[in-house]
Amino acid sequence: MNFETLVINSTQYHDANASAVVPPIYLSTTFEREPDSSIPHGHIYTRASNPNRNSLEKAYAILEGGEVGMAFASGQAATATIFQCLSPNDHVIVPDDAYYGTPALLQEIMSVWGLKYTKVDMSDLAAIEAAFLPNTKLVWIESPSNPQLKITDIAEVATLARQKGAYTVCDNTWATPVLQRPLDLGCDVSMHSATKYFGGHSDLLSGALIFKENGPLAEKARMIQALGGAVPSPFDCWLVLRGLKTLPLRVRQQTSNAAQLAEFLSTHPALEAVHYPFLPSHSGVEVAKKQMSAGGAMMSIQVKGGEAAALALKSKVKVFIRATSLGGVESLIEHRATAEGVHSVSPKNLLRISVGLEHIDDLIADLKQALE
Repeated sequence: MNFETLVINSTQYHDANASAVVPPIYLSTTFEREPDSSIPHGHIYTRASNPNRNSLEKAYAILEGGEVGMAFASGQAATATIFQCLSPNDHVIVPDDAYYGTPALLQEIMSVWGLKYTKVDMSDLAAIEAAFLPNTKLVWIESPSNPQLKITDIAEVATLARQKGAYTVCDNTWATPVLQRPLDLGCDVSMHSATKYFGGHSDLLSGALIFKENGPLAEKARMIQALGGAVPSPFDCWLVLRGLKTLPLRVRQQTSNAAQLAEFLSTHPALEAVHYPFLPSHSGVEVAKKQMSAGGAMMSIQVKGGEAAALALKSKVKVFIRATSLGGVESLIEHRATAEGVHSVSPKNLLRISVGLEHIDDLIADLKQALE
């Protein structure tokens, strides 16, 4: 099936009770057993499994081309679960330009538990190879990276990690399976903040892990999911499943808008840099085109004049919304260093932009007037 058909097909629910086309929401926390104590539908308690979550997890696996999908209460809960699958004194390689919550989780929680990590420029294969230690068990990829949109050669890194006996996990939140397929490129796990493009409407919190194989790593993650209980509510699962139905349409239109906006911004004299994977000026454009079908709907810009100029630009927008997050239908802009706090490594003059579904002429006009 083509991806658009696959999305609709994988999110359909066959209702044995009322033949409803749209699935009901199963709010029950517990499920009745038969007189002989057997479990007729496989559900005992909703922390362990729920019909809405099961439907969503099956859709995740289908859309990313994996054997196992798992849904979590947030992207951070999904990330934490992967790290918890490792052991104290294991070593993780992470990007130097990653979503700030990922290294923060390693530093503030997992390092106390005994997990070691090294930050690396993931666009440099030699630097990645040099970072491997005898106890390296996992390489965390984020491509495009957040917020500078660095590109990692996913296939090359996955091959290297496999040779070293380590797992490879790719945060595919920004690209989505519409534009990039990490499991097809050799990764063991694809991770998502489903809050973003999967949900698509800035009205839910959820995360996802999709495993290429139903092996020991997936089994341990499933155990942690059930025992730790960081699972989404049935309603949030229902909302994500609804959002997935329009995922390819939203992502492709948002990407079209972003590509046109990036082209306009790339020649603006008030900007020091425009970070967008498919711009000819991007250092990783060839790798990006090898593994992505389009550049995505995220970008960042660096404003001449430093932090003050960036903050001034942000204050003048009228169509863009000044808010954190991404992937919704509305266009957002934020000063990333402010959002990340005192430990931010983002350039002080950088603004991160999530391009939405507004008309491209209005988006260009808004940034044009704000840059004047």
